Amino acid sequence: MDPLYPLNATDDFNATTGTNVSGNSSDGFNQFVQPAWQITLWAVAYCSIVAVSVVGNMVVIWIILAHKRMRTVTNYFLVNLALAEAAMSAFNTVINFTYAVHNEWYFGSVYCRFHNFFPIAAIFASIYSMTAIALDRYMAIIHPLQPRLTSTETRVVVAVVWMLALLLAFPQYYFSSTALLPGRTVCYIEWPEDTALDFKKIYYVCVTLLIYFLPLGIMGCAYTIVGVTLWASEIPGLSSERYKEQLIAKRKVVKMMIVVVCTFAVCWLPYHVYFLLHQFFPELFEQRYIQQVYLAVMWLAMSSTMYNPVIYYCLNSRFRAGFQQAFCCCSPTDGKEELELKSPRYLQTQVSVSRASRMETVVSTAVHPAAAEQKRAELPSRRPHGRPRLEVTSNGSETKTPDGGPSQ
Repeated sequence: MDPLYPLNATDDFNATTGTNVSGNSSDGFNQFVQPAWQITLWAVAYCSIVAVSVVGNMVVIWIILAHKRMRTVTNYFLVNLALAEAAMSAFNTVINFTYAVHNEWYFGSVYCRFHNFFPIAAIFASIYSMTAIALDRYMAIIHPLQPRLTSTETRVVVAVVWMLALLLAFPQYYFSSTALLPGRTVCYIEWPEDTALDFKKIYYVCVTLLIYFLPLGIMGCAYTIVGVTLWASEIPGLSSERYKEQLIAKRKVVKMMIVVVCTFAVCWLPYHVYFLLHQFFPELFEQRYIQQVYLAVMWLAMSSTMYNPVIYYCLNSRFRAGFQQAFCCCSPTDGKEELELKSPRYLQTQVSVSRASRMETVVSTAVHPAAAEQKRAELPSRRPHGRPRLEVTSNGSETKTPDGGPSQ
């Protein structure tokens, strides 16, 4: 059993006759029975996903919610992403593995419904959180004068995403059921029989489009435009240091999110291809070792839940400081100083004040050149020896010269 679609016994189980047509091949070989060493290796692989994913994503949530500096629109969506991935990893990964290896359902009818229902909702919430981040970055960089989302509006967006996710996953909850076969119990989805309409195929195609191809297409377009804007041209030589720092920071955030999106796309592509083929070419899945292929495809898909914390740690200094603080790898003071920098609003205020001050100096120079020259002559006595002096030219640009030297 997989987190999105029924597989093997669950898909081929006939609720009317109570038989399973694919559990054993014609030569008597049971494709669901594996040697102990294979089961052990797969168990270690799947349990590693759960450990890394749950711990890593919980630390990400703590870093963002426990530090005021980290509570930004982008990071609130990262909280939603981390919560969805940690929950899916904790509630479904080991269950998926157990059912795939044994082909027997041990967890009751209630959890059968939840098991078929929740992963679709979690994946939908994950990828549309990433989509919301992409659109937020697009608006912030391409249309910087447009108002940004407030914290309240961000919560509304998150709530709407989860409502749509639950709505999309509801059919799998509604049609899920368990059945008792000779010697075992199966969890399956009993889709309605309709000769005029194949509801099952339509649903799976729609799910694949909505939770994979559509959001990836939107994010691809958004990040392509943002990337061209941020990287196509060089930083102007006369730009202020603050402008350069902001541009470099924006590039880092966009680079990190592009890596997150690409990782998600690579991990889930084999999974969706596998199940689309399963719907349209079921004869391909009667091979002797198809269960090994399925376990590998499912492991790669589930592993997407554990990579994001590693990506944040490698590509973001504040997340790195938060992880170091959480695991006591460095001085707590250093991590706290990195996380509790001035808020973005404070920094924007300082930039605005600085720009207003420069504009005032330019206007003063143009209107009262004599007074400005006298004020400029008084400046060296007020500065510490050796610091550079700012010279304002007639066109409003600034040049730095050492004390006592002529401007260039």
